[in-house]
Amino acid sequence: MILEDFFKRIEVQHSNKLPFVVYRKPNDDRFFCLLQSSEDLFFTEDFTDQGFVFSPFDESKKTILIPLHVSEKLSSKKITDMDLSIPEKAGIQNSQSLDLEKEFHMNLIKKGVETINTSDLKKVVLSRKEKINLSNSYPISIFKKLYNRYKSAFVYCWYHPKVGLWLGATPETLLKIEGKQFSIMALAGTQDYKGTLNVVWQNKEKQEQQYVTDFIVDNLKPCVENIKISDVETVKAGNLLHLKTMISAHLKSDVQLKQIIKVLHPTPAVCGLPQLEAKQFIIKHESYDREYYTGFLGELNFETTSGSRLGRRNIENRAYTMTKKSTQLYVNLRCMQIKKQEAIIYVGGGITESSNPESEWQETVSKSLVIKNVL
Repeated sequence: MILEDFFKRIEVQHSNKLPFVVYRKPNDDRFFCLLQSSEDLFFTEDFTDQGFVFSPFDESKKTILIPLHVSEKLSSKKITDMDLSIPEKAGIQNSQSLDLEKEFHMNLIKKGVETINTSDLKKVVLSRKEKINLSNSYPISIFKKLYNRYKSAFVYCWYHPKVGLWLGATPETLLKIEGKQFSIMALAGTQDYKGTLNVVWQNKEKQEQQYVTDFIVDNLKPCVENIKISDVETVKAGNLLHLKTMISAHLKSDVQLKQIIKVLHPTPAVCGLPQLEAKQFIIKHESYDREYYTGFLGELNFETTSGSRLGRRNIENRAYTMTKKSTQLYVNLRCMQIKKQEAIIYVGGGITESSNPESEWQETVSKSLVIKNVL
């Protein structure tokens, strides 16, 4: 579909207050979209449905589904040059309120470190939200700007009239499954990008990343075979650097997707270790509901078709094509929620016994720039 027509359809959907999601996968050159035909609110419990899921941080709450069977699925042609409308200018958060936010968040970090030193808690991910006034809240212009700036991220705009409007550019894949082939990303540790990937990582960041990797591998073992773990590498995401490990495996024949999600979400990258203790600390002390921040989102059980490799003519290959179910889920990081004329930005960081409150605060400031740079 021509890009101009593609976005006009989304604009009409939004003005009619009907659910939709538009997104671009990492390093892809196409946009995809689902336009739901009604304002009904659908959920998935067993993750056997087909559609686009939007799941909260608290896994005890329901996962929202935009189902394929009640939606129109669109995709754009390959993107070359896009006429980006200039997004609205954001207001500046009152400096006094930011000072109060800093004081609260640093005290929260101190409390987290104290708890780690006096309990079984090893790591806890603590977050905050920051409100920015907008001159107007037109979402598609912000989505286009996110696309243009963050090519290696999963960029999305998700809307449901009964839930709200969210946008983001997340660097982190939760999981990818095609048939029985499985892969997942362990991403942790953060520092500002200063023109090179050749940087020195402190023990705190290395330990934090290892916690995530070990958690994933240990919890996956009953569900998979032939686990492979990549070397740790430094990767760039916007204005930040992170440590990344890729883990791949083959799902056992009797394992269902719901089991995988249950043992993984929320991972130590967004919650902490041990999982239950970290989650309880977050809910008790963060003082706000994360909602869909640090939840996950993405394509659920889409069908993909692969051709034969037997070298026959194309017309003969049709008999050898294979259809598989494909699921691609991403952690909802570097995101914001838009309410009326206000953008609510969500940021956080992993806290361990060696965390420094001032440094951890500055990390959240750096992460907030991913969104502020497009406002």
